[in-house]
Amino acid sequence: MKRFQTLTLLPLMLCCLLSAQVLAHDMQRVTVAQGDLQGKKEDELTVFKGVPFAKPPVGELRWKAPQPPEKWTGVRNALEYAPSPIQGGEPPAGKSEDSLYLNIWTPAKTPADKLPVLVWIYGGGFSFGTTADALTDGTHLANKGVVLVSIAYRVGQLGFLAHPALSAESPNKVSGNYGLLDQIAGLQWIQDNIQAFGGDPNRVTIFGESAGGISVSMLAASPLAEGLFHGAISQSGGSFGPSRKINYPGENMITLAQAEAEGIDYVKTFGASSIDELRELDAEAFIPKGWSMPGGWPIFDGHVIPDDQHKLYQQGRYNKVPVLVGYNSDEALMFVRDSDPEPFTEGLKTRFGKFAEPLMAAYGISDTEVNRQSRNLIRDAAFGWHTWSWARLQANDSAAPAYLYYFDQAPSFPEGSPRHDHGANHGQEIAYVFQRVDPNREEAMASDARISEAMASYWTNFAKHGNPNGKGLPKWPEFKPGSSTVMYFQQTPKLGPVPDREALLVLDEYFEWRRTAEGEAWANQ
Repeated sequence: MKRFQTLTLLPLMLCCLLSAQVLAHDMQRVTVAQGDLQGKKEDELTVFKGVPFAKPPVGELRWKAPQPPEKWTGVRNALEYAPSPIQGGEPPAGKSEDSLYLNIWTPAKTPADKLPVLVWIYGGGFSFGTTADALTDGTHLANKGVVLVSIAYRVGQLGFLAHPALSAESPNKVSGNYGLLDQIAGLQWIQDNIQAFGGDPNRVTIFGESAGGISVSMLAASPLAEGLFHGAISQSGGSFGPSRKINYPGENMITLAQAEAEGIDYVKTFGASSIDELRELDAEAFIPKGWSMPGGWPIFDGHVIPDDQHKLYQQGRYNKVPVLVGYNSDEALMFVRDSDPEPFTEGLKTRFGKFAEPLMAAYGISDTEVNRQSRNLIRDAAFGWHTWSWARLQANDSAAPAYLYYFDQAPSFPEGSPRHDHGANHGQEIAYVFQRVDPNREEAMASDARISEAMASYWTNFAKHGNPNGKGLPKWPEFKPGSSTVMYFQQTPKLGPVPDREALLVLDEYFEWRRTAEGEAWANQ
């Protein structure tokens, strides 16, 4: 009889065991510190969208550091993107002041998989940005064996307003940099919860482009972000310039005192007598009436960003993790609009002072036309010098490896075409990294798929190993002190020289002078 009962119960026991295994492997419902989340299966991935990592920064929390998210009861659906932060235009998923959410694409089958994590930080000049852009959908990168996360942060004046009254409220006596604090809060949430999604909290790599790449640079130098990530990728980012009274691309950092003074003037434009009055206004009141960039920008506050990042790196005061950094061949194509050489040259004299003529000579800039050489100087002043300096400073310290790239996947146009001398524009590499290159666009090339596959593989290899190299890829050497070799993405991955290296050395002299008493006085007169 006992044997009969055992045989009778065996199918039921087996069924229960199989059901338990199915439930254990079902990653569509996970438990995080705040409660249960329901995601959805998308082919080989499980996707969670609109996951809160902080309380909504509204009401009395406007212009305050992000606070931990509240717990919820029951199961919270994480099926749709949350609104983008308040900004000009009409971003995907709409916009709202309640915007501190993240998204996760995971190929993990169980929480025990412990896959490396890539965390995307969007660009947009700290005035725009969204995690809901189809271009940065995480599907393809996640399918290469990483957990892909994208995090939102406040932009514009809602993300970066400094003011003496706001500083007085703060326990650290600082204000501004709320957008960076949002990023740090997102990374802390990832540390606390990513294992539930099959991610490894000890293998987190942050990456971003433009303002997102600059954010990566700033997080790499922020003591508040220590231990929250273990690798950093910056695409057209880096912030190694000193502060300056007048903002220029690559020289757009200011001190807390200056930011507070500008904040006083900003508040006056609303006719308000206090910050509390501003907190009562609708968030859309802070959208600039016209094109305004930066509508907000990080500052040297002595807390989130302790000092000039170049000095911090020279002193060894940074988060010593492997970095992969680079920039595009024609970054300034987006920023240099004036084709008249006279105002362009006058602008160079205003910006670079006594270094204007040496820099024009070093870059071969003509005073009769604004051309590719002219843009190369602006490219390097805003992106190239900062990226090259980042790699050099880290290589000189030798605490963690640096890998430097140059993206020049740009089509050739016939002689006489207005686009003949154009290179790779600012932001053009994003589609390649996320494997979202449209093969049907006008300037599509046969090599696009090859470059995209290589970049996505290098990026995910770096997340897995702290080193971009892997099977089937050209060897990418570490950037060493005095190195003149970088990885080119140009038709095929290949090694090449540091672009305009001799001219960069003259630009290096300019930035060294800017850090002298004479240079500082000149820039802030």
